[in-house]
Amino acid sequence: MKQYFKVDEWNIIEEGLHPEDNRIYESVMSLGNGHMGIRGNFEESYSGNSLQGTYIAGVYYPDKTKVGWWKVGYPEYYAKVINATNFIGIDLYINGEKVDLAKTKVKDFKRILNMKHGYLLRTFTIIDSKNRETKIEVKRFLSIADKEIAAISYSVTPIGHDAKVTFIPYLDGYVSNEDSNYNEKFWVEIDKWVEKYKGYLTVKTKKLNFYVSTAMKYSVIQDDKTEVDVETIEKKKYVGNKITLIAKKDKTTTLYKYISVTTNRDYPTDKIKDKALEKVENAYNKGFEKLFHEHSKAWDKLWEESDIVIEGDTKAQQGIRFNIFQLNQTYLGDDPRLNIGPKGFTGEKYGGSTYWDTEAFCFNFYLSTRGEQVAKNLLLYRYKHLEKAKENAKKLGMKGALYPMVTMTGEECHNEWEITFEEIHRNAAISYAIFNYVRYTGDKNYLADYGFEVLVETSRYWADRVTYNPRKDKYMILGVTGPNEYENNVNNNWYTNTMASWNLEYTLKVKELLETEYPEKYNKLVNKLNLTEEELNKWKDIINKMYYPYVESLDVFEQQDGYMDKELKVVEDIPKDELPLNQNWSWDRILRSCFIKQADVIQGLYFLSDRFDIETKKRNFDFYEPRTVHESSLSPCVHSVIASEIGYKDKAYELYLRTARLDLDNINKDTDDGLHITSMAGTWMAIVEGFGGMKVKNNTLSFKPFIPDNWNKYSFKILFRGHLLKITVTKKEVIIKQEKGQNFNIRVYDENYLLPKDGKVIVKLNK
Repeated sequence: MKQYFKVDEWNIIEEGLHPEDNRIYESVMSLGNGHMGIRGNFEESYSGNSLQGTYIAGVYYPDKTKVGWWKVGYPEYYAKVINATNFIGIDLYINGEKVDLAKTKVKDFKRILNMKHGYLLRTFTIIDSKNRETKIEVKRFLSIADKEIAAISYSVTPIGHDAKVTFIPYLDGYVSNEDSNYNEKFWVEIDKWVEKYKGYLTVKTKKLNFYVSTAMKYSVIQDDKTEVDVETIEKKKYVGNKITLIAKKDKTTTLYKYISVTTNRDYPTDKIKDKALEKVENAYNKGFEKLFHEHSKAWDKLWEESDIVIEGDTKAQQGIRFNIFQLNQTYLGDDPRLNIGPKGFTGEKYGGSTYWDTEAFCFNFYLSTRGEQVAKNLLLYRYKHLEKAKENAKKLGMKGALYPMVTMTGEECHNEWEITFEEIHRNAAISYAIFNYVRYTGDKNYLADYGFEVLVETSRYWADRVTYNPRKDKYMILGVTGPNEYENNVNNNWYTNTMASWNLEYTLKVKELLETEYPEKYNKLVNKLNLTEEELNKWKDIINKMYYPYVESLDVFEQQDGYMDKELKVVEDIPKDELPLNQNWSWDRILRSCFIKQADVIQGLYFLSDRFDIETKKRNFDFYEPRTVHESSLSPCVHSVIASEIGYKDKAYELYLRTARLDLDNINKDTDDGLHITSMAGTWMAIVEGFGGMKVKNNTLSFKPFIPDNWNKYSFKILFRGHLLKITVTKKEVIIKQEKGQNFNIRVYDENYLLPKDGKVIVKLNK
């Protein structure tokens, strides 16, 4: 396997310039702060293969749905986060020659992503046409202490010669998306202004009227105060300054560029320009080092809460830190209007929209590392979209609520029929997140205030979507796509049927809880929802008579009706040069094969783990995992957790490493168009829930840890109901230390322990 980066615990390091793989490096070197993000593009001009990307959270465009044959029920548009004003740009000329790393002679190039303190550093030396060398060092960060601020330090040092240096710092709103259906420019210029050392640009989207104002201010610092000549530049959707000076030999000249980005999501439209100018002025007055210090301290706090430390395996350590770093860059949980896109701020694919990935994969990470309110905000995001989910169901002729597969505002905006119409299992993931939250936090008030309404409406959808088969006296769910998207339009996907029935069952349990513990609120909800005994009895009948495909001869659940009719090969039978299948096989061939894109039956065993014994999990894992190509980034982590639980330690570690280094090693050969942000939470799951064996059972936190053979020690922290715990696993013992909280009971290897305030529990491991 090709190694793209140097292995390092805290840094992602590209040594040497790699034009052929530049987009991969751009993706991996992305920065974000929850409010905005940028790919690892160069500040100076680059005419080589590049995907320029600057993205603003919550700002999107409804690109018209483009399909070959329109079907009733299709969404009118496909939402996408759009490429916004390029604010990092600094064109550079040395002795009249433009620096373009696709053309300029370069040596000693390094691009370093520092994960500990959240910045991107580039160092390189350019060699001009007269063989003169000039060193360049560029450092930038997007502040997580002040999320509307970015800063760049751009240093130039001529080696052994005086150099005429020209900097052109600019703001460029003349940008586009590569994946636009109609090659449309999404932005309209509203206002711009520039003078020496500063300027701003305000643009708005052609639809939906999102306004974004970007302001810049800069300073130039030299060891000796050389005269600086400054010109202003104005073009369409563009403002800049042209700064010309003489850089003395072996002396460093640094341009500090400060940027602010404000939108009318956060301020009145007529105030965003003033806010941008105010904030950039404040940033300028603080200066680069103070801004960076504040930013760095904020990262220290994040790492204090969420770091996982591994001793003895640097590749594994780098992988988990990279994944946690990108998750924290993407979503910080302080804006309940936002959610998590599969690519975050790292690329255009998937449009930056919300998928079921949030509830199924990301939720536990934020719940255990950021606390209850952040997780609650993710639930409230869906609650606030409930009416839209009901509209989505109605458009398909159904009752209740169908949450969208892809959304920005609660409205479905996915343009593939097999996903939009058929991958309905996402509904259960929304309900499962409610269950998961309440189980973990004990916050039953959420059910009375918000959760029950969502549960009832998703249950109504399932009750309308099932088909009753009188010949078999069974309820079936026909014409679906399960989690395995390499099977479309199947009948009775086991996972979908199982989760639909579970959804109904959990809703009835919550009804009983509310009826007993919150009678006044319950009665109001019954009236508001017009809930009847007849409806509840129908749900009970569906639960009792749901059909579940099953292979009696193997004693395993059948993925869907007809799966066993396929030619049951295993992945090892596929020639290596034909993988990944989605880049080498026709879709027709994939659909007819037995090969599985991602966890399907195994996903159900993970979600409803307490319902199935170890032997059941082992039989199904042994049958399905060898037929799973893991070509969804969401797949290896779930399999790793189950492998850990059934005692397949080597397999669990293999799958962990695959999910941890999916993007760093470009395993699925698709890192170039952005990172797999939502699956990164799966790396955390594989360690904490898999290797650490963490679960909540019977209202009690429990652990069953093991340590991979090539690790010496690992540790992780979790927040649980006001308790901050540090769990350390070595070859000889498990240490659970309480860093915050009062006495409480935990279970380790099925034994009860009292964990004292400021104390710890030590459990010796059997050799």
